[in-house]
Amino acid sequence: MKIQVLFFGITTDLVGGNSTSFNLTEKTTIEELKAVLILKYSSLKNIHEFAVAVNEEYATNEVILKEGDVVAIIPPVSGG
Repeated sequence: MKIQVLFFGITTDLVGGNSTSFNLTEKTTIEELKAVLILKYSSLKNIHEFAVAVNEEYATNEVILKEGDVVAIIPPVSGG
């Protein structure tokens, strides 16, 4: 199945772009996607600290991805 992954904030610098697509096996979870992302982009080693949204809704590691999903990787935000 094919999904799109969007990167925001510092993650765009870490991966060298703001989006990519992945072909994954059926019933891949967010947790499994994170492992795939770390293998492809070692700079995302702290990805477990990032928020993840699927189709514009925050998602937990147990969420199972579906064909055509859009996954956003959102780093922690700090400000003053």
